[in-house]
Amino acid sequence: MTLSRSIDSTTAPTSEPVNSPASNEVNSTLVYDIRNSRYLNITGRCTLRCQFCPKHNGSKQVHEYQLDLNHQPKAEEIIPLLGDVERFDEYVFCGYGEPTLNLDTLLSIAKEIKNRGGYVRVNTDGLGNLFHRRNILPELAVCVDALSISLNADTEQAYMEHCRPKLKNAYQSVCEFIRLAPDYIKSVQVSAIDGLEGVDIEACRKFVEASGAEFKHRVLGVVG
Repeated sequence: MTLSRSIDSTTAPTSEPVNSPASNEVNSTLVYDIRNSRYLNITGRCTLRCQFCPKHNGSKQVHEYQLDLNHQPKAEEIIPLLGDVERFDEYVFCGYGEPTLNLDTLLSIAKEIKNRGGYVRVNTDGLGNLFHRRNILPELAVCVDALSISLNADTEQAYMEHCRPKLKNAYQSVCEFIRLAPDYIKSVQVSAIDGLEGVDIEACRKFVEASGAEFKHRVLGVVG
C-alpha cells in the first residue's frame, strides 16, 4: 500500500513508500527507502525485457514496495520528497525501469541532491548511450557519484536470450559503456547474475575488472 503524503525533511528514513503530492489519480510510489538509502523511481520504461525480471513475471514489488508507475514523473514531483540528505547514505535512481530513459529528470534531481551535499548512485542497464545516440557519461559525471551497471552475460548469445534487448547492438553497447564509465564516474560497479543458464560468471568478472570497474556477483531471484 502506498501513502498520500510527502516526507518532512526532519523525519528519519522510513520503511513506507512515498507518493507524488501532485497526482489525484491512483498514487505511484516515487520514493522509497531500503536500509539507509533513499530510492528514486522515475520511470517504468526499459530498454530490456529480461526474462528473469519480476515485472515480466507478474510482480513490480521490491521488498514491501509496489513500484508500478501511472505516469513518468518530472523533477518537480520528486525534489519535494528528497528529505534531509544528511540522513541518507545515498540516493539511488532505481525502479523497474531504466532511469536514463528519463534523463532530464534524472539530471535535474541529481544536481539538486549534489547541491545539498548528497551522494548519488544510478542503477542502469548501460544502454543510455545507445538509446540517446550520444555519450551521456559527461552529463552524468557532473552530478553522479556512482554507477551500478547490469552486464548479466559474458556473450552476446546469452545476453540476447536472457535480457531480450529492444535495441540493436545492445550487447556491444553495454560492453562499451562499461569500458568508458570509469573514465567519467569515480565508482563503477558491474553485476552479473549467478544462475542464468549459459553465463560464465568468472568470464564476466574478468571483463569487468579489466575495464577498471568493480565486479558484483549477484544471485538469481534476489532483488533489492
